Amino acid sequence: MIKFRKSEDRGYADHGWLKSYHSFSFADYFDPQYMGWGNLRVINDDYIEVGGGFGDHSHRNMEIITYVLSGQLAHKDSMGNVETINPGEVQRMSAGSLVAHSEFNSASNAMTHLLQIWIEPNVKNIEPSYEQKMIPRSKKEGKLALIASPDSRDQSVLIHADASLYAGIFNENQNAILKLNKNRKAYVHLIEGALEINGHHLKSGDALLLEDEPLITIEKGRGAEVLVFDLAV
Repeated sequence: MIKFRKSEDRGYADHGWLKSYHSFSFADYFDPQYMGWGNLRVINDDYIEVGGGFGDHSHRNMEIITYVLSGQLAHKDSMGNVETINPGEVQRMSAGSLVAHSEFNSASNAMTHLLQIWIEPNVKNIEPSYEQKMIPRSKKEGKLALIASPDSRDQSVLIHADASLYAGIFNENQNAILKLNKNRKAYVHLIEGALEINGHHLKSGDALLLEDEPLITIEKGRGAEVLVFDLAV
């Protein structure tokens, strides 16, 4: 089963300093058909204006992944981490028992574009932790690079969840195949460009929700960057 969701069907919020597209129900956006997919709970496609950001706020028992696409994001948290996240970097924060943090656009003259992703953990009330890694473009060109996993294999960031997250960049005749366990779910989010996946033509912001599928076939990319999630049911 494959369900196609168009970019324009996502939730949308305009806060002036923040424009955000919600793949799943979040804050004031509620759609009972899109409360998450498997253990994937949130994908927010955020555009933060210069000087804008999220003040101190708290999370519990969630694996939070931030993937910066352009600009810069300044991060500060109650664990003592003070970091700048740049394009191509992936940040993982395990909220566990409780963590407070803030995030601001630290680019002096540019909007910051990022994806914020929440995945439900398979353990609760653990000690909060933080990790940040650069994923070289060369690892993603024409293939799917593992960027987050429950065992940190292939130099991916470690998440305390039964899920794996891949990122890839595809153009022209570049292609890839990801085998899936039919007892699991998968989710595809096209960040930008155009791409054909399992015969479906996707453009920026489009998504596929997959269940009982043996594989994902990626081809015919045009300036495409994509995220693929392998998820617990």
